[in-house]
Amino acid sequence: MYQAAITGTGVFTPQQTITNAELVEAFNAYADLYNAENAEAIEAGTLEAKAHSSEEFIVKASGIEQRYVMDKSGVLDPNVMHPLLRQRTDEEPSLMAEMAIDAAQKALAAAGKSAEDVDAVICAASNLERAYPAVAIEIQELLGVKGFAFDMNVACSSATFGIQAAADMIRSGSIRSALVVNPEICSAHLEWRDRDCHFIFGDVATATLLERAEDVDGPCFEVISTRCATEYSNNIRNNNGFLRRSRPDGLSDRRDMQFMQNGRKVFKEVLPMVAEHIGGHMADNGLESDDLKRIWLHQANKSMNDFIGRKVLGREPEPGEQPNILQDYANTSSAGSIIAFAKNSDDLEDGETGLICSFGAGYSVGSVIVKKRG
Repeated sequence: MYQAAITGTGVFTPQQTITNAELVEAFNAYADLYNAENAEAIEAGTLEAKAHSSEEFIVKASGIEQRYVMDKSGVLDPNVMHPLLRQRTDEEPSLMAEMAIDAAQKALAAAGKSAEDVDAVICAASNLERAYPAVAIEIQELLGVKGFAFDMNVACSSATFGIQAAADMIRSGSIRSALVVNPEICSAHLEWRDRDCHFIFGDVATATLLERAEDVDGPCFEVISTRCATEYSNNIRNNNGFLRRSRPDGLSDRRDMQFMQNGRKVFKEVLPMVAEHIGGHMADNGLESDDLKRIWLHQANKSMNDFIGRKVLGREPEPGEQPNILQDYANTSSAGSIIAFAKNSDDLEDGETGLICSFGAGYSVGSVIVKKRG
């Protein structure tokens, strides 16, 4: 058995941002248009008027202040309310692969490695741009990686599940290294016309390079242990899929074809599951709360992260112990915990331990215990 180690990370950040103020202005304009168009039904009580959103509501509900997106023009147009992305030919790189390549090249550069040093590519994301050929294989081709590649989807937990898959293959000796990439175009599956969730998501891509620790000369994070768990729930759901056209009303503008969640149930059910999962993972590895230098959590909601931080540490986290990046990036699904890790891990010293954890639809939760070496 070999030891797996994280040797490099990379983050692709889109150029465009949407502030809460911009988002609220666009949503409220849409709500006014909707209410005007449906004034008679609203007056008759057969249709509910759409309420305005506000910056205060968004920050209080989530802690989010802005988000990066691949296209803001369509999102901020009250007559469109979704990103407008150019249709590419089959001969062009897909948008998702293009984002992933940027992050992957940064991860390779951080590790001082090249595509020739990579044996496998895993594209792990909440939504894949197409069914086949696998986006991972396209990324493999564009990078010039030999070996193999495959896609996987465990919603917001995709990154940690991908890291476990890569680490397991490294441990077994079947590969020496792997790139786990997480291109997330969340703006395309968010319902921007829904006041309860229109502020949640942003776009980004992350990449994590894992290698045999025995092959690494410089600083790295040894993967001490990984753990994944799932429990079926309908409380976070997206019903879009290839069977859509085969069902009655399948091509209409259906709300359930975009991101949906029962937020209160998710909060009530997921948080205990995550806290118990992390606690059990730590206990099985002989770790106490004081042994953790840092926790890099899934960036879904500040209140959720604060709750988990208190449960795991048994106290209020000190500044920097449980870093949040969602105020700038919003929820980026599987990429969130990796952004937090990439931007808040360089200061750990040799021998210090941390834990990466992501959680979401499924329900699913994945955790990775790492120790700084060098």
